[in-house]
Amino acid sequence: MEVNIGRAKLSIVHGDIIESGTEAITNAANDKLWMSGGVAGAIKRAGGEEIETEAMKKGPLPKGGVLVTGAGTLDAKYVIHAVVMGQDLQADGKYVKEATINTIEAADNLPAKSLSMPAFGTGIGHFSAEDCSKIMIEETINGLLTAKNIRQVKIVLKDKGIYEIFKATLEDKFRRR
Repeated sequence: MEVNIGRAKLSIVHGDIIESGTEAITNAANDKLWMSGGVAGAIKRAGGEEIETEAMKKGPLPKGGVLVTGAGTLDAKYVIHAVVMGQDLQADGKYVKEATINTIEAADNLPAKSLSMPAFGTGIGHFSAEDCSKIMIEETINGLLTAKNIRQVKIVLKDKGIYEIFKATLEDKFRRR
C-alpha cells in the first residue's frame, strides 16, 4: 500500500529491507549498537562486519538516538542505526517514537531521497506491532510533511502478520481523513 504525503510517498511493503532499493535503510538498534539478531543481524550478514564496527566506534547512544554509517556491500548508501532498546532488549513507545522522528530527520539531512525502516522493536524488543504501527505511521507522516529531501519512505516488513497490521493502520488513517 502507498499513499502520498506532501511531496513524498509512504509505502507499507511486505519484503526484505535489505532488498528495498532505497538510499538509506534503518537498523532497529540497541544502545551498544551490537548487530547480532533480527534486522540488525541480517543487515550485518548482508553488508559486512564494517557496518557494526563503524557504528560501535560512534556509540553507545541513548535510547531514541540515531547515528549514520556506511552500508558496507549493501546496495544502499547508508545505514541509520535507530536505538529503540537498551541492554534489557525491551522496546517501548517513547523510544519507538523518538527513533522514528530522529531517523527521518537524519535521512533528510544526509540528504537521502529514499529511506526504508523496519517495525521498530517488534522482534527482539517484544513491542506490540499494533502500537508500533500507530506510532511509526503517525511520526513518518509528520516527518514527511516537513522534509526537504526525502521523497519516499518504505516501512518494510518481513513478517506477513506485522505487514497486515501496518497496512490496516495506514488504510484506517486515510479512510478517516
